[in-house]
Amino acid sequence: MDALEKMWVSFAGIAFLIISMGMIYLSRYKLNNGIIKFIFALVAYILLILGFFIMVFTVFSGPTGGA
Repeated sequence: MDALEKMWVSFAGIAFLIISMGMIYLSRYKLNNGIIKFIFALVAYILLILGFFIMVFTVFSGPTGGA
């Protein structure tokens, strides 16, 4: 994977983390319906885990070595 592709993958990971933060906030403080609250929380935690693994991959895959 070249540097530009790694950049876009890391942006996706950051976006997943930001979206999950917003969805967890909504599910805890703004939503009253139990089913929708559960669905929002489930999707948020899935995005949080995916964002975490993408960031771990990005950090530990190292530099690309090209210049």
